[in-house]
Amino acid sequence: MILNTSKLYRIQLQYHIIFWLTYFVFNTFRWGSYFNDYGYSLKTNLLGFPIHMALCYLNIFVLMPNLIYKKKYLLYVIAVLSAIFIMVVLKFNLTYILITHNVWPEGPETIDKLSLNYTIDMMMGELYVMTFVTAIKITFDFLKEQKRVTDLEKSQLETELLFLKSQISPHFFFNTLNNIYSLSVEKSNKTPKIVLKLSELMRYMLYDTRTQKQSLENEILCIQNYLDLERIRNDDRLEVNMSVSGDIHDKEISPIILLTFIENAFKHGVNKNTGKVKIDIRFKVKEDFLYFTISNPTPEITAHTDNFNKSSGIGIENVKKRLELGYNKDDYKLSFKNKNNIFVVKLIIKVS
Repeated sequence: MILNTSKLYRIQLQYHIIFWLTYFVFNTFRWGSYFNDYGYSLKTNLLGFPIHMALCYLNIFVLMPNLIYKKKYLLYVIAVLSAIFIMVVLKFNLTYILITHNVWPEGPETIDKLSLNYTIDMMMGELYVMTFVTAIKITFDFLKEQKRVTDLEKSQLETELLFLKSQISPHFFFNTLNNIYSLSVEKSNKTPKIVLKLSELMRYMLYDTRTQKQSLENEILCIQNYLDLERIRNDDRLEVNMSVSGDIHDKEISPIILLTFIENAFKHGVNKNTGKVKIDIRFKVKEDFLYFTISNPTPEITAHTDNFNKSSGIGIENVKKRLELGYNKDDYKLSFKNKNNIFVVKLIIKVS
């Protein structure tokens, strides 16, 4: 079934044929030149090559899988030597009957029956051919296994990245829906505007974040929608300063990476503080890198805590993991600073 339906196997079979034909032609001319008799060389090779092939395929498809791979090494050695000996006996008799009584013209003596020297010499020759073909098979198996491992690692990486992105959306929407619920309880007239902004964010996060990279323009637009939503909800108590500099066109970044920092700043810097709150956001594109900075006040209940990351939930840890999986180490630099009750996130990331 594999032979008939697998295109890959048929390609491999063609390479087998090319290999044996090339080897056959080379050997025929080699021994024809040695004996100065190309007709004799052709006949002996026509007889000998099926034996070579039978031994090689017996070894790589039967003996190795059933003995070597199962660590039955002694039994494997015995089986190989026995198979080679049987083939040498067969070759001797077929050569004697079908071609010539002088079955070993290159040998030191003329023989008309199987001898120890002939047997050892022929067995060494067959072992050489088997070793050569087996080495090729092992090399191709190694390359195939390396590709399989690489593909598996790539698949696992993509799966983990998708899982991490799927974690962010529920985390974000959970907090936003809580905000909508609070406004609806208060019967605020801001609720319809917030629902509309949320629908725009949902469209982006559900449909535009499926790819590994998203345009930086779309990511910033999504952030602007989020900021509009927060401005509606917080009124005058919130001051957001956002600046964008440099050429943001034709730049790409992993989706929701930046939005996570924005959402985290509001969760901990706005929702957990009373009174007026100020958040500064800066985007600066220079050559192939984006320099992103966001600063927000630390929560009042943790204002004297140095390690702000402990209260950041899954968001920050999620971003760290996504950066590790999706970017090379030289393509980004993430840092945090908590000074004078202001928490600052700085991310330098490749966006080319």
